[in-house]
Amino acid sequence: MHIVSAKARVAGIAGWPVSHSRSPRIHGFWLDHYGIDGAYVPLPVEPASFIAAMRGLRAAGFAGANVTVPHKLAAFALCDRVDDSARRAGAVNTLIFKLERIEGSNSDGFGFLAGLRDAQVDATAGPALILGAGGAARAVAAALLDLGVAVSIANRTPERAVVLARELPGLRVVGWDDRSAVLGDHALLVNSTTLGMGGQGDPGLAFDGARSTLVVADLVYVPLETPLLAAARRCGLRTIDGLGMLLHQARPGFAAWFGIDPVVDAALRAFVLADLPPA
Repeated sequence: MHIVSAKARVAGIAGWPVSHSRSPRIHGFWLDHYGIDGAYVPLPVEPASFIAAMRGLRAAGFAGANVTVPHKLAAFALCDRVDDSARRAGAVNTLIFKLERIEGSNSDGFGFLAGLRDAQVDATAGPALILGAGGAARAVAAALLDLGVAVSIANRTPERAVVLARELPGLRVVGWDDRSAVLGDHALLVNSTTLGMGGQGDPGLAFDGARSTLVVADLVYVPLETPLLAAARRCGLRTIDGLGMLLHQARPGFAAWFGIDPVVDAALRAFVLADLPPA
């Protein structure tokens, strides 16, 4: 039994809503595994109350908090200091509360690259094509660009892709209607859109012209095998689900708040999978 004392370090995840989050399960597993005197709790916070709530948590002695939709931009603005990961991503998903300030970072790019390494995929093997132009797309694009990877982006609303390319020099914009035609020029495809989440929608890729070595990654993890990944698998392509990124992006915050860089292993993956709805 995991016992929390009056000296426990406490963190949580703020979102609206937040009931869907698996972060309490992930961090709870690690707290129990490492025998840490601590707690990690869900924090349902309405947008209008976000800044006051975060300052209140800091005043109450919280070590920090993860931040999810729709608060990542507000978290960026709240911070007294942000690191390069947050600055490049343009958003914050990890807050660290200090006595004199609030610090912010973004672990999405870190989590994505770590998930690729777990799958023994070389992120630098060739150009990458990212579908979507939201916060996750920006974090992944920045992480890949920083490795020297040539990155293209295709978005249903082209104006958002153009804005993102302006903010991340080196990013190339591809028309949404051309997303299948350019697959042959890429070694990695990343879906950062919500298409496929909950079984709703599909990015509609045709893999006829893709390289046989193309790796197809989806950031969606409910369901674990999205329509995009199923289509890619039927074509004999290597696929990577979104669970690895989810697990690894939690590591930097846990290390900052609880003092241990936790391990992402088969036991954690199985524990989180047990909480996901069946495909």
